[in-house]
Amino acid sequence: MNAAVQFVHEQLTGKKEFPSFKAGDNITVNYKIIEGGKERIQGFRGDVIKRQGTGGTATFTVRKISDGVGVERTFPVFSPNIESIELNKTGRVRRAKLFFQRNRSGKSARIKEKRMAVATQA
Repeated sequence: MNAAVQFVHEQLTGKKEFPSFKAGDNITVNYKIIEGGKERIQGFRGDVIKRQGTGGTATFTVRKISDGVGVERTFPVFSPNIESIELNKTGRVRRAKLFFQRNRSGKSARIKEKRMAVATQA
């Protein structure tokens, strides 16, 4: 019974393909905003502070600085309002949750970019 319910649930909910990202990555979340009868897409670009949960309840939190004020927003991974997610930079971090970023500003708040090794041909 449980497998049948899960099969029907997967058929009804359209899963979108998003790039794999983790804490420390810089991403842009294009989110549908509904104001009255109108609908528009707004981008929210920032660093991923955390990912948590599994399955349909998984969420991720993105932090950005807007006019000198830190703004954090939590998105459900499988929200129908998320139009797309773009991976801008891959960060090099040593933790899964970056709450210490809230206390930092300026140069110390920067996250180093992970450089991909290029294979040389012989």
